Amino acid sequence: MSNHHETSLTENVVEKWGLLAQYENPAEIYHACEKVRDAGYTKWDANTPFPVHGLDKAMGLKASKLPWIVLCGGMTGPTLAMLFMIWTSAYDYPLNIGGKPLLSIPAFIPVTFELTVLFSAFCTFFGLWALCKLPRWHHPAFNSPTFEKFSDDKFFIMIEAKDDKFDWSKTESLLKASGSSHVEVVED
Repeated sequence: MSNHHETSLTENVVEKWGLLAQYENPAEIYHACEKVRDAGYTKWDANTPFPVHGLDKAMGLKASKLPWIVLCGGMTGPTLAMLFMIWTSAYDYPLNIGGKPLLSIPAFIPVTFELTVLFSAFCTFFGLWALCKLPRWHHPAFNSPTFEKFSDDKFFIMIEAKDDKFDWSKTESLLKASGSSHVEVVED
């Protein structure tokens, strides 16, 4: 028999994910976001119960890539529709009915329009999911009972410990100095 200490595989190892700070109103979180942005943090987010005008600017967020994704999808749909209809009606299976032209572009417009809308809608839906990194079934902030208030009347900033600028004491001091009413550690 061995007398050395064996660790159990079922021991619960908890990793610290980052810090969560609570704010009481839109003005407080707006100014706090400016301070976090100016401090140079890059892996952080703000959560509010309703849209706060200008918060994306205060956070220093870049313009979304979604319009470009939708544009690409919106151009792919009609291009494929036109190529398919021209190929089928003029080359693969041409039908000369009543002397009408084989390439009757006005007849192709409804299908072209519909595929523009369809491809744009698919690119919007799936592009948004990809940009938001969804589906994500669980976020570490959900472990905090305080965070439940974000959908009612509280405002939150979360800063990940993976951020290059992150230091536990300096980041906590920054959040407290920015006017937060509560700062806590979020465990993963």
